[in-house]
Amino acid sequence: MAWLQLLTTGLMAMMALSVSLSISEDSGLLVVDAEKQRSAEIVRKESNPILFRKKREWIWNSLYVEEEKPAPIPYKIGQLKSNQDVSVKKFKIEGEGANTIFTVDQKGDLFVTKSLDREEKSSYHLTARMYDGNNKLIEDSGEFIVHVTDINDNIPVFPRTYNGSIMERSMIGTKVVEVRATDADDPTTANGDLMYTLTQDGDLSAFQINSITGVISCKISTLDRETKSQYVVVVKAQDMRGMLSGSTATTSVTITITDTNDNIASFTRRTYELQVPENHKLNEKIITLELEDRDQIQNKQPIFSIPNENKQMFDVVLNPNKDGDIMLKQALDYETTNSYTFTVQVGEKLSFPADNGASAVTTAQVIIKVLDVDEPPVFSQSIYSFNVVEERLVKNIGTVTARDPDEANKIIRYSILDKDCPITINPLTGQLSTLRTLDRELEATHMFQVKAQEEQSGLESYVKVNIIVQDVNDNKPDLAVDEIFVCENDKAGTVIGTLRATDKDDQPASFSFSLASPSFNFSIKDYGNNTADVSVKQGTFRMDDPGDYSLDVCQCEARRIPTHCKAGAQRMGVSVHALIAILLCILTILVIVILFVMRKRYQKDSLASMKNSGEIHEQLVTYDEEGGGEMDTNGYDVSILTSARHDGSLLRHPDHHPHPSLYAMVQKPPHHTQPTACKGDMAAMIEVKKDEADHDRDGIPYDTLHIYGYEGPESLAGSLSSLQSSSTGSNLDYDFLNDWGPRFKSLAELYGVDGPDYYHQY
Repeated sequence: MAWLQLLTTGLMAMMALSVSLSISEDSGLLVVDAEKQRSAEIVRKESNPILFRKKREWIWNSLYVEEEKPAPIPYKIGQLKSNQDVSVKKFKIEGEGANTIFTVDQKGDLFVTKSLDREEKSSYHLTARMYDGNNKLIEDSGEFIVHVTDINDNIPVFPRTYNGSIMERSMIGTKVVEVRATDADDPTTANGDLMYTLTQDGDLSAFQINSITGVISCKISTLDRETKSQYVVVVKAQDMRGMLSGSTATTSVTITITDTNDNIASFTRRTYELQVPENHKLNEKIITLELEDRDQIQNKQPIFSIPNENKQMFDVVLNPNKDGDIMLKQALDYETTNSYTFTVQVGEKLSFPADNGASAVTTAQVIIKVLDVDEPPVFSQSIYSFNVVEERLVKNIGTVTARDPDEANKIIRYSILDKDCPITINPLTGQLSTLRTLDRELEATHMFQVKAQEEQSGLESYVKVNIIVQDVNDNKPDLAVDEIFVCENDKAGTVIGTLRATDKDDQPASFSFSLASPSFNFSIKDYGNNTADVSVKQGTFRMDDPGDYSLDVCQCEARRIPTHCKAGAQRMGVSVHALIAILLCILTILVIVILFVMRKRYQKDSLASMKNSGEIHEQLVTYDEEGGGEMDTNGYDVSILTSARHDGSLLRHPDHHPHPSLYAMVQKPPHHTQPTACKGDMAAMIEVKKDEADHDRDGIPYDTLHIYGYEGPESLAGSLSSLQSSSTGSNLDYDFLNDWGPRFKSLAELYGVDGPDYYHQY
């Protein structure tokens, strides 16, 4: 019930108004009346009276409207009333849905104009005002609420798919999953109150559900994944607290049974028999003992055991599939043991009694037969070490022995792989000896490999041998001395230097010091710790003394600081190694010089042979510039033509007989026949020379050709070239060339040879 108060103006005056709400009978709602009255007093104070009047109040009960009720025409849900005696009244409402969803008439009757949905809006807040006929406000701000009552117009809904899992062998009551459905109806009423059950459409044998919370739990303790790994239950949610009139919804829930280690591993066979060659590699698999385990592989945890007498030889390890691999720990030897028989057991640590305890095969017999193979020789030791005294030839250092492990027992041959090794071995006995003396100071240890090989099959083995060279006292002491010199003012007893001695030998040595020859000037003092001091026995010394001293004589300042010295006579010596190096350098330089001289001589002989061979390498240059006639002496060398005329090698013939020169063979015909000059004679000669140059492998291709089409205006004979002469002949007489002097002698000889025997037809 709501109380609506209307405050009026006035000083300390209150009036009680009562408003009663009458609900029409056709609306189907309760009618509630409430009235209150308050008395009014007039209080007078001094001369000013104060008027108190009654306070008018709106008194409303909550109005209720049923949702989803059709409203083809507006229907009445209540009436607004006032205790004011006014003949003409007028009501107005404001707020949520005012004048649209809710309307009021002049009598104060409140109407609903449309169907309402509680799930969309469950309540509406409104205010009411009352006016008189003059539109004067009589009652103000009467607030009231219209509630939309719920009906069961929505069905339950499961918002998602539910799945769960539970481990096998779980206890009763173990929670699997909680399912929840929603209902849009009012949860405070039976319309939205849901109840959960499992239907017959699913598996009801192993699980149950709480009807209020929707928690699915296990109701048995014998879940077995190996028997059944998955269950599907159907959950029903029903409103109206599960009454038959309520709406329902269903969903399927898949429950997976997870695995635990409740089954023992079992051998798939009771006996494993196999053959293994005796040269099988160590720590490699021989055979796999396969196991059958109904549990998943992550819960497959077998434990293998073999008898103690076979643990030294074999072992069983788990492979990625959780099966057992038998591994070889020691080498097999057919000649020693040709078969092995033992039993392998398997077990597991289980949290529950094994389901297959009665049927599992937990023991298996393994029979291994060793096969004989031809094996390489076996040395008696994995590595050999011997001691040899240096600077001695030792015939028997020690013996390396190997045997054939097979029954054939073949003969073994020994050899050393390192060709530069100073040690040799007897090929039959394996006895080691030295080829040359060893020097510990050069190499203290010699390491090499000995090969043992069977005679027939050729199988071989190798072993490492260490030869340790033992030291003897075979090295002279090495004398180390600081800078020694004497000062002119050194007195007797002055220490001029300290001597130290070392030895390359390994043995500890004690050295004694003495002068190589008696000296009147110097003495030596041995301290017994491999050091000694050289001191002045008597002086003095002078730099201008003409005699030679074995030490430097110096003029010294205080503390024997030399300022100027006279070098003493010293004996120079060169070591053998330095001398060898110098000789090698000289020999190398000498060889280089000889090779250089020989190369120069060869080049010189080659050039000389080319000049004497008669081969003419001409430069062939073609250009159209006219020559200078008789005055042109730089265009070409006429001596080349002269030499070619007397040299018959230009035309090479296979019969090797002398032939006339090509230039002689292109002469003019005899006077009595007077044939015309051949235009192609010179061209033929050029082609022949060109072919010879192209096919001459020893010649250098730097030939050129000078072609003169016209010899120039200074020549009285005009053009001397035959390249443009007629190919059928000419009536020209070339005898006049003999009258031109020595410059044209070669041309006269070239065209003046008579006789048809020298004419060569191309």
